[in-house]
Amino acid sequence: MTPRPGAAPPPGHAAPRSYPGATEPPETPAETTTRLRPVPARHPGRTAAAAACLVLGLGLTGGAAAGAWLVGESAAGTPDRFTEARGLWHSVPVDTLFPRTLDGEGAGPGRADRSWTRVAVAPDGPCAGALDPLLLKTVRPVGCERVLRATYTDATATSVTTVGMVFTGADRPAMAELRARFTGEGLDERTDLLPRTLAAPGTVAAGFGDAQRASWRVSVLTDAPVIVYAVSGFADGRTVEDPQPAAEAMAEGQTSTPAQAGLGHDADGVADRVERVLRKAAATGTAAGEDR
Repeated sequence: MTPRPGAAPPPGHAAPRSYPGATEPPETPAETTTRLRPVPARHPGRTAAAAACLVLGLGLTGGAAAGAWLVGESAAGTPDRFTEARGLWHSVPVDTLFPRTLDGEGAGPGRADRSWTRVAVAPDGPCAGALDPLLLKTVRPVGCERVLRATYTDATATSVTTVGMVFTGADRPAMAELRARFTGEGLDERTDLLPRTLAAPGTVAAGFGDAQRASWRVSVLTDAPVIVYAVSGFADGRTVEDPQPAAEAMAEGQTSTPAQAGLGHDADGVADRVERVLRKAAATGTAAGEDR
C-alpha cells in the first residue's frame, strides 16, 4: 500500500536519492525469463543419421502413397483383358481371328515351311451343334458360350484342317482347373473327345467328316476364357482308322498314317497360328462396336 504523506519508507526499502539538478536514472526492466542452459554442438554423425532417417521416412511415405495411387488407378482404370477376351467372338472381324492365309514357317515335318489357306468359315454358333456330345459334357463346367470355326487347306490341297475357338463363361481359376484336368487325365489324347470338323461343299473340304479325322490338338487357355482346337484329315475324303494326337504324330520315328502324312503338323500348326492371333487380340483389347 502507498504510505501516507510524511511517513517513513517501509523497512528494507531505501528512498531514492535526489541530487540537485540530477535526473532519475532509467529503470532497468525486470528479467522475467529464465536463461536457457547452453546446448552442446551437435555431433556430425548424429546430424547425418537424423537427416538420413528423415529422407528414408519421407521416401517410404511417398512411395506408399504413390503405390496406393497406382493400385487404385489400375483397379479403376486398367481394363481386365481376361474378361474382355470373352467378347472377342463378336467384337473382332472374322478375317482377324481367322486370317485368310496362315504362314507356317518351320511348321512342317523336319521343320519344313508350310502355309494354309482358309476355304470356309462358319457363323458363330452354339456349342451343342459344333462339339461332340462327350466333349461338350467335358467342357460344360466352364460354361460353353459360343463356338467359332474355320477350315483351312495346305498349299498342295491334299490336307484339310478345321480350327475352332470355344468361348466360355469361366474365370481364371476355372480355366486353370480345366487345363490341369485335360493334361493330368490325358483328355486331350482321347479319341472319344475328338473335335468335330467343318465341311465345306464345293471346296477341297467337301468330304471332311467325322470318319476323316486323323489328328487333333486341344488347348485350354488360362490367359483368356477360350479353348482352341484343331483337327486335320485328308482332302480326298479317305477314312482314317487310327487317329493320333498331334503331339504324338509329330514325334520322331512315328509310322502311323497321320504321322507319315504330316497331319499332326497341320493340326498343331494351324491351331498354334490361330491361338497366337487370339492372344494378340486379347492382349491389345477390342474395339467397341466393331462387328465381325
